[in-house]
Amino acid sequence: MSPWLQAYLTPSGEAVRFAIKATLAMLLALYVALWCDLERPYWALISAAFLQIRPMSGMVVEKGLSQITGTLVGCGAGIAIMAVFGQAPVPALLFLTLWIMLCTYGSSLLRNNAAYGCIMGAVTAMLIVVIGASRPDAIFSIAVARLSELALGAVCATLVSSLLWPIRVGDHLGRQADEVVNQAFLHAAQRMTDSQDLGELQATLTGSLEPLTLLEGDSQAARYEGPEGPGRIRASHVLTRHTLRMLATLHALQQLLHHEAQRLSPTIHALAGDLADAFRDSARESGITAAHRRLHALRRRVLACPDEALSPIEQRCLLGMRETLGHALVMLDARDAITRPQGKRLRGVALAWHRDHLVAGLNALRAGGIFGVLAAFWMATGWSNGQVAMLLGTLLSAFFASRDNPVMVAMMFAKGMLAAIPSAFLFGHVLLAQASGFPMLGMLVLTPLFLGLLGAANPRLMGYCLAFTIGNILLTMPGNGMDLSFASFINRAIAVMIGLATVVMGFRLLPGLGATLRKRRLIAAIVGDLRRLAGPPVQEAEAHFIGAMADRMLHLAKHDDVLPDDQRHLFSLGLAGLDTGYACLQIRRRLDDLPASELKQAKRRFILALADAYADSARGRTPHGVREAGAALIEAARHQPSLSERHQRLLAGLVERLDLALQRQAQRAHASYMARHGDRGAARDVVRDDATKPPADTAR
Repeated sequence: MSPWLQAYLTPSGEAVRFAIKATLAMLLALYVALWCDLERPYWALISAAFLQIRPMSGMVVEKGLSQITGTLVGCGAGIAIMAVFGQAPVPALLFLTLWIMLCTYGSSLLRNNAAYGCIMGAVTAMLIVVIGASRPDAIFSIAVARLSELALGAVCATLVSSLLWPIRVGDHLGRQADEVVNQAFLHAAQRMTDSQDLGELQATLTGSLEPLTLLEGDSQAARYEGPEGPGRIRASHVLTRHTLRMLATLHALQQLLHHEAQRLSPTIHALAGDLADAFRDSARESGITAAHRRLHALRRRVLACPDEALSPIEQRCLLGMRETLGHALVMLDARDAITRPQGKRLRGVALAWHRDHLVAGLNALRAGGIFGVLAAFWMATGWSNGQVAMLLGTLLSAFFASRDNPVMVAMMFAKGMLAAIPSAFLFGHVLLAQASGFPMLGMLVLTPLFLGLLGAANPRLMGYCLAFTIGNILLTMPGNGMDLSFASFINRAIAVMIGLATVVMGFRLLPGLGATLRKRRLIAAIVGDLRRLAGPPVQEAEAHFIGAMADRMLHLAKHDDVLPDDQRHLFSLGLAGLDTGYACLQIRRRLDDLPASELKQAKRRFILALADAYADSARGRTPHGVREAGAALIEAARHQPSLSERHQRLLAGLVERLDLALQRQAQRAHASYMARHGDRGAARDVVRDDATKPPADTAR
């Protein structure tokens, strides 16, 4: 069935509740705004609508606080600009453009509701400067009015969200955690059975990473839902860290099981098969207790397996299985702590995030250009409804900048806004002109809004339906002194179309960085993080590396989705970087407390050599220097009496494994390079080559 038919003919109970809650929040905001005789009550409606997009109670509170904070900062910026340039509109608009660019830059670097606060800072300052240009003596009252309207919408949305069919963030986080763990366990089963289906591997990897990144951002709202919130936040950090550690270990294990199969004993292969079955069964079960019992019993079996007579490679396999099971058990504990945090004392450090300042700068430049064009048009024409076009340009240019495909989202939003024109004309002008009293006003104004919100509950239709809702509000502009003339409506409709056309044009002219450049910047960021692992304390280095890698791997996996099968190597490249970084952190945990200066220097040189080798492998070049730096590290470790012979053998196996893994990653990158340039037969030959055969150095 079409998603449109499904949304309106057979809506789910959740969609109906969402639409009713959002509509009631807007109805309450409109009534209070009219009763208080606020200047622009429709801003309270827009505020309540935006806050109900994700109706979990804690998220509504967090978004409301971010909105009010951003509005306060925007009021301060707008008042400051007008205080200095109240009689000079051109310099005022120039400084306002710089402020909008700064807010867009900040929203591109921040996440979730903090980014929304930056956008509201830009929009509020724009309204104060543009509206105050004709009333410079009333700047402060304009700022107070905008703050009152937006704060009223936030308060009404928070009240309705908390009192009517409340949805708690804790329940939402529990569902996300279940998806993370189940997809990660399925991925583990595929790795342990040495699956070579890149599509399946990437599907389960992305299926775990996407909710994981959402979980990290959404968990911050749990602090507004009682004393259990901080425990859920810490558990989310623990789940993120150990999920990524497990993915890195699994990537290394599969390479050993596949490429070193002849060097491994039947016992190792049997254990790998048992692990695959256990992870697959655990992913299919809804409860935590049975999965925890099964994996814990298997871990005791792996720990009891003797490793004295095993080769270094076999010892690395056995150690990898132990680590994988250890991470899996901690993941189950974290999932349980997210759902039931009572009595749980998990320790989790806040994670860093991947931030691309070049992308943020480009988004700021685009937003400034869009506003500059609309401001020049407004100054040249003196058209009062140009303010509506400037509002849309400021709001949408920042709002769409962080989306994966902003051009497509902008076109989707434009279609929804255009569909709102006949709806607003019918309900907001033809029918409303014949009505009297607040009940009729509320019924006619909120009917199309309810229909739009009912469709917005479907993620596939949210862009169209949210635009339809906002468009109806802007084109109707309900208030105590409404202008219901046809000329006024047409002027607003033209302003909406001009603003939308400018936004779409801006995103088409400056669509963002190309896929190749973004890939290179992601890889360069991973290389930089690997090099930084040699410096700061281990806990600080791990928090930054693990947190940023979740985003980067997700971006690399998304780039892989648009490539042909024989060119897909980016998600494995991200896993190779995660595996390399995790190995560096393991070495530091083991060796940082040892006092020998020679060992510290050898450890630092080895980490830097790994970073350089990873950069070479990403370009399809033969990585150099890992074995030499590793040999120096092993030699320095031999002089440490506190390191047992077993630890020294494990270190030797780790060095060998990392060098082989980077050699194979270079082969994949080189094969992808040749496939992109038409030599598909040679690409297949490279993939079949033995791991010891180095790839050519010609790829760039």
